[in-house]
Amino acid sequence: MQLLIVGGGPAALAAARGYRAAGGEGDVTLFTPELVVPYQRPPLSKEFLRGELDEGALPIEDEAWFENQGVEVRLGGEVETLDLTARTLTLFTGEAIPYDACVLATGAEPMVLPVPGATEEWVLLLRSLATARVLRDRAATAKTALVVGSGFIGCEAAASLAMRGVDVTLISDEDIPHASRLGEEAGRRITGWLEAAGVTLKLGEPVEELSEDAADLILMAAGVQPRAGLAETAGLDVREGRIVVDEHMRTSAEGVYAAGDVAFAHNAAAGRHLAVEHWGEALNMGEIAGRAIAGDADARWDVAPGFWSTIGEHQLKYVAWGDGFDEARLVEHGKGAWTIWYGTEGRTVGVLTHDRDEDYETGRKLIETGAPLP
Repeated sequence: MQLLIVGGGPAALAAARGYRAAGGEGDVTLFTPELVVPYQRPPLSKEFLRGELDEGALPIEDEAWFENQGVEVRLGGEVETLDLTARTLTLFTGEAIPYDACVLATGAEPMVLPVPGATEEWVLLLRSLATARVLRDRAATAKTALVVGSGFIGCEAAASLAMRGVDVTLISDEDIPHASRLGEEAGRRITGWLEAAGVTLKLGEPVEELSEDAADLILMAAGVQPRAGLAETAGLDVREGRIVVDEHMRTSAEGVYAAGDVAFAHNAAAGRHLAVEHWGEALNMGEIAGRAIAGDADARWDVAPGFWSTIGEHQLKYVAWGDGFDEARLVEHGKGAWTIWYGTEGRTVGVLTHDRDEDYETGRKLIETGAPLP
């Protein structure tokens, strides 16, 4: 049995762990285009950027784990093609490697706005640990920073830079950050947190051009797009830019699985396919793929996806199907704590909490059972 895993993020590592945990005894090789073993990515826009977390604390597993588990890691392992008929992966070096099972955990990459200046070397993207090092180094000497985009990476990084004493401006075409995804009530609170952290907001202003003299440091955080090119070229079923898989992470080709941001996975509890870009779900999906390959018939994706985000000194916890709602109910709990319940046709489909962990835990159960909106 030869298991090949393409990717260096949480889904890739979790696939290897899941395979071994379920009793898989075959050869496992993980190909990552990076020059480091899989590491924690959420701190890159927070503790790592602020200089509070050393790089040595980032690896999810140390190198000894890979050796002990018999998992070979091919650093700088760029995969060029996937041949579904021959069941081989070919690297950019020309080396062709056969597989019995393959997991595509290629993740997503930052989007670049189609405006003048966006592709210049002085515009940074938070793409990897390598780019995070550059961002942190420039933040150490920068007096001013411009953050383009008001998604979670943009908001987290803007707050972190401001906490370092940098004069930060965040510009976004959104009138209220996260309003389309989380609703206006949540967006207003996030806006208040950013302003309290010292971030200057320029909202409802689409970026038309970027100039090097706009700030000492410019970070583009305009969202991400799945890396599905390898799968699409191979002829796998790809929908809306993601690889279509079932609840066991199986693709349209025998022996090929996909997990994480690149997957458009069927959720057994939701009864439909969902596009999810959460760290925790990448770990979850990867483990399911690995366990399924090892023969665990019960391994399937059937939980409501969720994530945590820390913006400055404030933490949000969110769990939801994530594909829309028609009602959002705000509940104030006092002392800055609040919860927003999301519903569709009276059913609970999501919950967002700040300093109210019990609602986060209860909300997951309500969502997964389709319970009435609280």
